[in-house]
Amino acid sequence: MDVIAELQAGCLTTSAEETIRLAERLAEVLPVDTALVLEGDLGAGKTTFVQGLARAWRITDPVTSPTYAIYSLYRGERMLIHIDAYRIENPEEGDSLLIEDLLESPWNLAVEWPEKIDAWWLQGAWKLSLKRIAPGQHQLSLSLV
Repeated sequence: MDVIAELQAGCLTTSAEETIRLAERLAEVLPVDTALVLEGDLGAGKTTFVQGLARAWRITDPVTSPTYAIYSLYRGERMLIHIDAYRIENPEEGDSLLIEDLLESPWNLAVEWPEKIDAWWLQGAWKLSLKRIAPGQHQLSLSLV
């Protein structure tokens, strides 16, 4: 089964490494110049998933949650902009981040807490829902918009 069909059907990972490998597989088919929104509670594996995207695109910098910086920029085979909108108070603040100034093709956005942002660059985003089932177990499900 291809990774898109697998994720659309919903799949379970039982370790961080499995989540990273699944992200690597998705990175191979994720269109260039596209946003991927990651929905899920704290501890659901969102940043771990972004680490897998980065590894697939040969990004060597350590990928961590940019909660206090709001976003981090990583360069590899693609430019990865990792946004953590958790601390954004007002949805209109998304435009004030000036993300569009960073969008040099080939790029991909990975956006944690997307419900906190209302920005044009999220239109047409792929949506990945992550849910922590038990310690070390995560349910992942993909929706294509």
